[in-house]
Amino acid sequence: MFKALVIDKEGAGASGITAATTRATIRDVDDSALPMGDVTVRIAYSTVNYKDGLAITGKTPVVRQFPLHAGIDFAGTVEASSDDRFKPGDAVLLNGYGVGESHSGGLAQKARVKADWLLPIPAGLTPRRAMAIGTAGYTAMLCVMALGRHGLVPGSGDVLVTGANGGVGTIAITLLAAAGHRVVASTGRLHEAEFLKQLGAAEVIPREQLSQPGKPLAKERWAAVIDSVGSHTLVNACAGTRYGGVVAACGLAQGMDFPGSVAPFILRGITLVGIDSVMAPMALRREAWARLAAELDLAKLEALTQEIPLAAALQAGSDILAGRVRGRLVVNVNA
Repeated sequence: MFKALVIDKEGAGASGITAATTRATIRDVDDSALPMGDVTVRIAYSTVNYKDGLAITGKTPVVRQFPLHAGIDFAGTVEASSDDRFKPGDAVLLNGYGVGESHSGGLAQKARVKADWLLPIPAGLTPRRAMAIGTAGYTAMLCVMALGRHGLVPGSGDVLVTGANGGVGTIAITLLAAAGHRVVASTGRLHEAEFLKQLGAAEVIPREQLSQPGKPLAKERWAAVIDSVGSHTLVNACAGTRYGGVVAACGLAQGMDFPGSVAPFILRGITLVGIDSVMAPMALRREAWARLAAELDLAKLEALTQEIPLAAALQAGSDILAGRVRGRLVVNVNA
């Protein structure tokens, strides 16, 4: 038996995937409930990401199979493996591939997954540090890499980071500042401005500057953007991007819509790059994690990380959707 945060339907025979028919509980689960897979992992740490919040609260139909253990990422130690690439005792991590959505995931003390989904934890990172980075930090690095592929170098101009107090935002600021970029952080929590500056932000602007309907084109302000918010915020970020700039979009905290104009794309030649962390190719994952291990300031990572026990993950799901979480939440599933 092991403990897991289980997402289930409210009643026997309930149909559909809606907020009204799902519930989240922490309970003991038998090993026989683990899904099919090549590798069984004894989990040490997981996290609570925005998507986990949606699954735990049932506010959006994230979970596609019931019952299911929540958690889109985890780090731990191989307990058993039928794949030659992994052996008992190996330290591994996982993000994405539908884990925590259609395959039981990391907010549990055990997981069984396909070997193709696992990565060895890079040298220099512990399981706890790997989950302090988690899907949010890995996504932030995918964004940074995308900006670099499109020509961003130190000195190109300001880089805007929206949703700056969230997991993606805080790690993106840390990475960009360490690489020598001037970072402008957008947040709805201006009382956290000093914290964002400690991470490396040179300037902090209120969320309201970007979150309301705006003009098709605005004053050219930044060379690049990392946006985890979507909707009007993403539209205004694009409208304020300088000629030839690049915008990496990786989230939808404000909404999935894009109520904007083609003007920034055809009049300023900007590029909008979509960032997918779930099904990214393994080569891209390896590069991202290797760079995180080499480039991320671990002292700053610790400063933006809070550790909670598995029991606290239920409330954390609501807190992250309400914008009450700063930085990263690491879940010690054995506490």
